[in-house]
Amino acid sequence: MCGICGELRFGGGTTSPDRLTSMRDVLTHRGPDADGLYLSSDRRAGLAFRRLRILDLSRDADQPMTNEDGTVQVVFNGEIYNFLELRTELEAKGHRFRSRSDTEVIVHLYEDEGEGAIARLDGMFAIAIWDERAKRLLLARDRAGKKPLFYARTRDTFVFASEIKSFFGLDDLVIEVDREMVPQYFIHGFVPCPRTLYTNVRQVPPATAVTVEADGRVKTEVYWRLRLRPHASDAAPPVDEREAASTVRDLMIRAVERRLISDVPLGAFLSGGIDSTIIVGVMSQLMGSRVKTFSIGFEGDPAFDETSYARDVAQQFDTDHTEFRVTPSAVDLIDTLVWHHDGPFGDASAIPTHIVSRLTRQHVTVALTGDGGDELFAGYMRFAAGVAAERLPKGISRPIHAAFGLVPAQANERHWFEKGRRFVRAMNLPLYERMTRWSSIFYEDLESLLAPDLLASLPPINHLEYLDSEREHMRELSTLGTLLHANFRSYLLDDLLVKVDRCTMANSLEARSPFLDTELINYVGGLPDAMKLRGLTTKVILRKAFDDLLPPSVVKRGKMGFGVPLGAWFRTELRDYIQDLLLDSSARYKAFLSVSYVEQLVRRHQAGEANSGLQLWSILCFEVWLRSLPQWTRQQVSQPVG
Repeated sequence: MCGICGELRFGGGTTSPDRLTSMRDVLTHRGPDADGLYLSSDRRAGLAFRRLRILDLSRDADQPMTNEDGTVQVVFNGEIYNFLELRTELEAKGHRFRSRSDTEVIVHLYEDEGEGAIARLDGMFAIAIWDERAKRLLLARDRAGKKPLFYARTRDTFVFASEIKSFFGLDDLVIEVDREMVPQYFIHGFVPCPRTLYTNVRQVPPATAVTVEADGRVKTEVYWRLRLRPHASDAAPPVDEREAASTVRDLMIRAVERRLISDVPLGAFLSGGIDSTIIVGVMSQLMGSRVKTFSIGFEGDPAFDETSYARDVAQQFDTDHTEFRVTPSAVDLIDTLVWHHDGPFGDASAIPTHIVSRLTRQHVTVALTGDGGDELFAGYMRFAAGVAAERLPKGISRPIHAAFGLVPAQANERHWFEKGRRFVRAMNLPLYERMTRWSSIFYEDLESLLAPDLLASLPPINHLEYLDSEREHMRELSTLGTLLHANFRSYLLDDLLVKVDRCTMANSLEARSPFLDTELINYVGGLPDAMKLRGLTTKVILRKAFDDLLPPSVVKRGKMGFGVPLGAWFRTELRDYIQDLLLDSSARYKAFLSVSYVEQLVRRHQAGEANSGLQLWSILCFEVWLRSLPQWTRQQVSQPVG
């Protein structure tokens, strides 16, 4: 696991070691163990690298890594899980390896297959390859988008990096707030890929290879797509449920086994939900020692605390279990979180994710996670709600909504009544609007939130813009298939995977996700809807596949999710904090947001008239970012402690 960056000059100038080093060393948290640098023969191209040692701890595995004659140079962030199979194949063809690393497999595979090598890699990765003979730069990102890769282009240069902060010190690159993306941030809590909150800065999309030629020409190619079973009943052959459960189990075990290859200590995040329980259970069967597990709880609201379930699982599998608790003072991390996310991030569960990552790193260097299980097997209740809404008579929402309006706000947004209120508000909308509204931070009130001057300067806001590139791929899908596809390409990509990558790598901890194994995704994608969701029962085939492994307490529990009791905190211990920051006369958000609306949001929440914890968090992060940005974009960028 590492941090990578580099540059290609095509306007006549050359890059320099100092420039590459300044980009590289701001990523030290991603790779504290070693560094490396490469300059092409004409100094038009350069690669830089920070290493976190996981496989082959020797210097032989340091990067940039090259072939025998130096014509192929690779920097790589991530893990290739099929590298042993590929290595055996390459050795049979005559290639000789000097390390035990997975990086060297990329080098030799590219020698043989060129750009086609990327599609043969199974893992999580962001890769940059410099082809000295062709004077060509190749960038590629893994299928799900676990590993980040950003780029920016000016008239005569192309730069890339694992994190946007690598660009802040480049005096020839204009880094400004992209005003058109501000509404998108407040809809989703993130800016959908490939855009960012910065002008000129983009992301390499997942499952995509980008080729940059020496003259500046750029070619983009998608090498993989998520394939879900078409809606038409005759479009795919029937599937036997027992056979499917057996296959899912075999693939899941194989996915975990691949992710146990490590030369450093590893463990697992354990929430006590189905996904993390299965991973820990399989690990306990495959490893020759007790699994080290880590969980986190919250003070202030029991509706957000899963630690009792995690303890049950830890006891069942006799793990070496460590538990942490988060208090309201954890919000002090906000500056650190905004820094590591390169801007505001609307998912407050980044707080416990950062804390559990920091404390886990004291014990292990690699942690397996349950990320992707809900996206693959339809684990969220909003999937069931989305399917149910399609079957309800149109027009019944108005009287139900009126009835909900007579009941005051409950203690937190996880109360069943608050979930019901949210469901009813959107139940009769078209599918795309409904699913977006259910998962959004601001939706119908977005225009009220934004400052009139900002609204007047923007084109009409498209709340569904994030789906534009995916519509044709969802056209033949069922309602559930559409929800799963959209979630995989938005919430998983831009929220969950971003959060886990930034919070773990901020603490030099590698996170591995067995549920995002390519073979598993491809197989489960082709299963019928009823094997994923049956009424209100989620993850049907996954439960069946591991019914002997799941403790009764895990099977019976409802879906809780990994959230933070912001609502309670902002009314109690953090009441003054939120007022001081958001009601301050010098608040920076006033250039973008309506002051009166934000003030009303604060006062209604603190009076108990509404549950606006998530909305206030998104504004809070936005404000902290705006205050920090001038310092970030100065030539010398310093990293906050935390």
